[in-house]
Amino acid sequence: MTGVRCDQVVTAGTFSLDGGTWDVENNVWVVGDDDECVVIDAAHDAKPILEAVAGRRVGAVLLTHAHDDHIRAAAELCAATGAPSYLHPGDRVLWDRVHASAPDHELADGDVFEVGGARLQTLHTPGHAPGACCFYSEELGAVFTGDTLFQGGPGATGRSFSDFPTIIDSIREKLLTLPPGTVVHTGHGDDTTVGAEAPDLQTWIQRGH
Repeated sequence: MTGVRCDQVVTAGTFSLDGGTWDVENNVWVVGDDDECVVIDAAHDAKPILEAVAGRRVGAVLLTHAHDDHIRAAAELCAATGAPSYLHPGDRVLWDRVHASAPDHELADGDVFEVGGARLQTLHTPGHAPGACCFYSEELGAVFTGDTLFQGGPGATGRSFSDFPTIIDSIREKLLTLPPGTVVHTGHGDDTTVGAEAPDLQTWIQRGH
């Protein structure tokens, strides 16, 4: 497979939920070749994302979940590119807190998106949020995990609409079953691999986060 690449864009802004607001930096991932791409998450600011798109056709804006820091730029990004947005219906309650209109399409476990010769398979991984999804590409040897799995453990489950036993089940069944060398591209912070995180599953369960 030639020409397929994954570009990382880091955007900054705030995340608000349950009455609190925090400054955060988010990873946005642009996956494709010289002609077409998809965007994974639409965090904070459309301008740097559009700069990374660089005039390519955008087939989809795929949203890992609907916390406001991951979707705030979705409407502007979709309007600028003509791309449809995709979100799991489990997160519609969170989406509606940010956007007046509905996402264009619903995501479902097993949905596949093809771009530049690579396939992105949707994995529904609830826990951090009810509709949280990851996107796995065998061709790229990578999984885009949003806030489900990070270097060092699961995403946070201490706020509304989240559940720790659920995220553990999602990680165990959907992510740690991927090849150990699979690169984990996260929603915040540094990359890791499935093989680097898998041995610590019991530690996470014992500590409870």
